[in-house]
Amino acid sequence: MNRRDFLKQTSALSAGIALTPSLFTEAKPIKKFGIQLYSVRDLMPKDAKGTMKKLAEMGYTQFESYGGPDFLWGMSPKECKTFLGDMGVKMVSTHFDMNKDLDKNIERGAEAGLKYMLCPYLGPQKTIDDWKKKADLFNQVGEKVTNAGMKFGYHNHDYSFKPLEGQIPHEVLLANTDPKKVMFELDLCWIVAAGQDAVEHFKKYGKRYELVHIKDMVKDSSGKVTQKDLGQGSIDFVTILKAAKKAGVKYYLVEQEQYPGASIDSIKV
Repeated sequence: MNRRDFLKQTSALSAGIALTPSLFTEAKPIKKFGIQLYSVRDLMPKDAKGTMKKLAEMGYTQFESYGGPDFLWGMSPKECKTFLGDMGVKMVSTHFDMNKDLDKNIERGAEAGLKYMLCPYLGPQKTIDDWKKKADLFNQVGEKVTNAGMKFGYHNHDYSFKPLEGQIPHEVLLANTDPKKVMFELDLCWIVAAGQDAVEHFKKYGKRYELVHIKDMVKDSSGKVTQKDLGQGSIDFVTILKAAKKAGVKYYLVEQEQYPGASIDSIKV
């Protein structure tokens, strides 16, 4: 199955969900898939506007940016908002470095019309107490982002779902952050790679998630993870996306961290 067929299938699937109230409440079709611009990180620094134009021509209407040299890619907030708007695209979110120019970046994100600003990576922590300290930091940053009219969140990798001191660090973050200040973006590849059940996680914590990353992977007998183009891996997106819809996830963002050929070919729809 290629990427185009995958997205068609999952869109059709979610349309079916809306017709099955016994399984899901208030479910609506997934009408749009967005893209994390990190998927074309080899192209963005060279020609950001040209690359975003190509993505828009492919049919992507929701972008999530990333730190790179600048999450607005050298444009002023107003210029970026206008440039994307003229193509029928909205930058809904960005990953950013919360430890650098925090107030300035929050101001720029708000002016550009972003809805979410997300911490993309923390790295493994040595103790659960260290994770609790990160939760405290998230609450502080989240208050500032919330006061600017946006939402702050955290994007996971596999390490936050691997047991530590008898607990799951990601669940510690969920338990120790204020839902009014901190939300989460679930990377479906990384939670599965960590050996956790994404469906059960959505059932328990679904209200805390508003965005997901969609990328595929396979795991060999040694546990090594290799990411694949969508539809070429082993993740059961049919089941997981049903759970995401039921949980109320608002944005579904395709991301490709590894690609066998040209990055632009891996994300064509």
